[in-house]
Amino acid sequence: MRKTLTLTMSPIPKLPLLLLLISALLSLTASAESDLVSELQSLQSRSKSGVIRLTDHSVSRFLTSTSRPFSLLIFFDAAKLHEKSELHLTDLRREFGLVAESFISNNADPASPSHSKLFFCDVEFQDSQSSFALFGVNSLPHIRLVGPGQNPKESLQMEQGDFARLAESMSEFIESKTKLTVGPIHRPPMFSRNQIILAVMAWLIWTPFIVKKAITGRTLLHDPRVWLSGAVFVYFFSVSGAMHNIIRKMPMFLVDRNDPSKLVFFYQGSGMQLGTEGFAVGFLYTIVGLLLAFLTRVLVKVRNVNAQRVVMLVALAVSFWAVKKVVSLDNWKTGYGIHAFWPTSWN
Repeated sequence: MRKTLTLTMSPIPKLPLLLLLISALLSLTASAESDLVSELQSLQSRSKSGVIRLTDHSVSRFLTSTSRPFSLLIFFDAAKLHEKSELHLTDLRREFGLVAESFISNNADPASPSHSKLFFCDVEFQDSQSSFALFGVNSLPHIRLVGPGQNPKESLQMEQGDFARLAESMSEFIESKTKLTVGPIHRPPMFSRNQIILAVMAWLIWTPFIVKKAITGRTLLHDPRVWLSGAVFVYFFSVSGAMHNIIRKMPMFLVDRNDPSKLVFFYQGSGMQLGTEGFAVGFLYTIVGLLLAFLTRVLVKVRNVNAQRVVMLVALAVSFWAVKKVVSLDNWKTGYGIHAFWPTSWN
């Protein structure tokens, strides 16, 4: 009588199988995150300043993973608006690249806790209009910080007031929002090494000639016309508000919002002064100053009394007209009326 042997397999416990699946999923997730970091590092190394240019496709790729272990700082740019000096997009983009270079340099050591935790990116409007719509960007300049696990709607926007100190302000924004360390900003020197060498060589070559001219009294500093021109320039620079325009980086003119084909040279409102306004006022004041200098230094030496009187009357008339134009412009800008005081009996 033949006996059959039946083998029965015991069922695999469900708990170890579940742990095995979870471990496999975590391994796949970690591998995907590592691939994203490696890809970003590769793109970063190919960029001159360390800023990665993103497109609609790459934005979708790097932001779909909500479990990513890194942050993205995105600068929204539009090349066609670079000519609008009041936006300062070119300056801000350069400072943004400077922060990126400094962060990468200061955290190049893999042992650094901030290494590969933040990547700097920029998005060009012409190539990535969908990305602008995704983040709801409708005005520039605009910088967004997308933290680990955040979606675009939850990203943090850098406020307009935080752009005042440029790279330093961006660094403070990053450190306050991400708890990462940016480190010192490494600004390039004003003059390169080759420029300094050429300047020193030129100075050594010209030193003997300069010394010879100084001894004989034939330098520019001995020329009264140079001092006169310098005095006029300093006077014009002082009364035209040029220093205000340089500090505030005010444009010379604006484009009329109602008619883009027209330019606005005089802006009504005391809160802003265009460069053209300052130069116009400085020109008028300089005319008055030169006339006053001419009357007190040159006209007094003229022996013809009638000529003195005629020139004096013309100078007074021109000075009166120039001051009146300045007062009228101030009244128009500020809305405050400045008028002469006349005795009541004259009215």
